Amino acid sequence: MYDPTVARLTYRALLGRRRALILGALPLLLIVLSVAVRAFTGTDDQVAVNLLGGFALATMVPIIGVIAGTGAIGPEIDDGSVVYLLAKPIKRPTIIFTKLIVAIAVTMAFSALPTFLAGMILNGNGQQIAVAYTVAALVASIAYAALFLLLGTVTRHAVVFGLVYALVWEALFGTLVSGARTLSVQQWSLAVAHEVTGADLVTSDVGLATGTVLLIVVTVAATWFAGQKLRTLTLAGEE
Repeated sequence: MYDPTVARLTYRALLGRRRALILGALPLLLIVLSVAVRAFTGTDDQVAVNLLGGFALATMVPIIGVIAGTGAIGPEIDDGSVVYLLAKPIKRPTIIFTKLIVAIAVTMAFSALPTFLAGMILNGNGQQIAVAYTVAALVASIAYAALFLLLGTVTRHAVVFGLVYALVWEALFGTLVSGARTLSVQQWSLAVAHEVTGADLVTSDVGLATGTVLLIVVTVAATWFAGQKLRTLTLAGEE
């Protein structure tokens, strides 16, 4: 189910100089903000939660997911080079699964690690806040990568739609509209973070069981649909 050659090509595409700079911009900004906030406010658990929840989890993680998820396959479909990949004797589910693993790994590396470092800077992991948001970033990375990989297979405007979801639905409606929060990867991952802290500083509008099930369902469904779409592209290329 995992092809090293496909993985190597995908890593190369995602971590090229230009895309790596884009991926690294938000994590660097998070670290800089954390250092500045710690210098001005000292150790404050609520401030740490506000920054990690409001910027890291609500903005940085989904945007990095958009870049990694759509970038894992979207450019190949746009420029037609995916036809050469599909011509290889590699099973289509293997291609999707491999690209998903790469997208997840890149999203985790550029979101979870900076989140942990920021948490340690802000309050030294007081009340397990740094660990909780790191775990939330890890589980959110999986769902975001799957969702945006699917978008990359179904539309040429995957980045636009991905950013609309990340910035409008997750960051705006997910904050202001209570009903939208239950359909938010951010809230599902916060349910996991809440379980890690065991405190009321980190809260979610969904329970742990619901959040976990929805994370799994969305990841599996998005991966399956991406595989089906890739199969359609194969047929079109062969015709």
